[in-house]
Amino acid sequence: MKCTGMTEFTYRLDEIDKAAAFVLANIKSRIILFDGEMGSGKTTLIKALVKKIGSKDEVNSPTFAIVNEYRTPGFPIYHFDLYRLNDFYEALDFGIEEYLAQTSAYVLIEWPEVISEILPENSQKIRIIVNENNTRVLQIL
Repeated sequence: MKCTGMTEFTYRLDEIDKAAAFVLANIKSRIILFDGEMGSGKTTLIKALVKKIGSKDEVNSPTFAIVNEYRTPGFPIYHFDLYRLNDFYEALDFGIEEYLAQTSAYVLIEWPEVISEILPENSQKIRIIVNENNTRVLQIL
């Protein structure tokens, strides 16, 4: 594990809980956008985040369902995988704006590029980069 400054964190997959704690300590929004190549560990990080936030629900990728909801004692967590959407109109059709407008919920979005036109300015972007040695660099942008 290596921490370089306030916005970047290098970790191995067996340190995913530390990466999740780093994210929660450094984000400024509950709308979190995840950027990274296929297989970079976005869903793995989201699983750890959901657990750290306080949900006991099982976390699965919502690739086919588009959105999964997880419960905590005080608020919901919405996990989106927009990989299969063709354009932001499809997101509008299922009411993405209502999810984005909630103030107490966490909204975690994989592949957010498709809805970039409607993302709130206060969204927090996280990039995951896989290094050759299989460590990951997590950047909070």
